[in-house]
Amino acid sequence: MKTKEIIISISEFEKLEELSTSDQELILQARASALQAYAPYSNYLVGSSLRLEDGTIVTGNNQENASSPLGTCAERAAIFWANGNYPGLAIETLVVTAIDQNGQPAANVSPCGACRQVMLESQHRFKKPMRIILDSSNKIEVLDNVNGLLPLSFNGNSLKSIV
Repeated sequence: MKTKEIIISISEFEKLEELSTSDQELILQARASALQAYAPYSNYLVGSSLRLEDGTIVTGNNQENASSPLGTCAERAAIFWANGNYPGLAIETLVVTAIDQNGQPAANVSPCGACRQVMLESQHRFKKPMRIILDSSNKIEVLDNVNGLLPLSFNGNSLKSIV
């Protein structure tokens, strides 16, 4: 038997001003996008913004549906729009933020499993790391790539083993 250890490095910041101006800009865009979310059922407004390698910024927000599986998360809305409209450009940084049912910034923001898988696919597609910024009321966490969100991941390389 072998034992493997997975180490995930996360940089944690207490205030927006501790980050670079370009990261601050992305966070503010994600916060603004969250305010435009359509979330009449959960009242949990999620916003996302991303910066492509050419500097273009794309935003997205959650869009709920009475038939809940038919809605989409903010992260996937932004990623799919970026990949559909800028198919040759990698995502350098992606931000996720949320406003809770009380209209306050949410604590401990983290993408769902489906969004993590979509982020991983986009990173795998372009073979470049995608930085992730999780903007919560109590902290801002920065990961150097998606692998920290989904360390034991399924990707295109997994399919190559099928005979």
